[in-house]
Amino acid sequence: QVQLVESGGGSVQAGGSLRLACAASGYTEYTYRSYYMGWFRQAPGKEREGVAILNFGSLSTYYADSVSGRFTISQDNAKNTVYLEMNSLKPEDSAMYYCAADAKPLGTICSTCPLEHRYYTHWGQGTQVTVSA
Repeated sequence: QVQLVESGGGSVQAGGSLRLACAASGYTEYTYRSYYMGWFRQAPGKEREGVAILNFGSLSTYYADSVSGRFTISQDNAKNTVYLEMNSLKPEDSAMYYCAADAKPLGTICSTCPLEHRYYTHWGQGTQVTVSA
């Protein structure tokens, strides 16, 4: 059973930075290499949206247009952890941020599939990010 545990959320003023971490466990080394893993967010009354995703095998990354150039996703294989470095934060970045992972070949299904929440099986409990103006 894959488990994902997020950390690093909090409150920050606009223009500030935060780093989120997602520690994963419960998968074999073989399946780990096929995983797509990363971050989604959901604000009250809005649909869950993909923010940044990474594929462990190819190291391909996928970003939402709204965060491209401000957010960076990275991995630490030794710690089985994915990070999301968030810079130049805006009030509209405020949301619950969820870590997600899946072993399906999402990048071969369609070009935008890695950023679509409906394809993901494993989810963390979420960490709140609040950006004040």
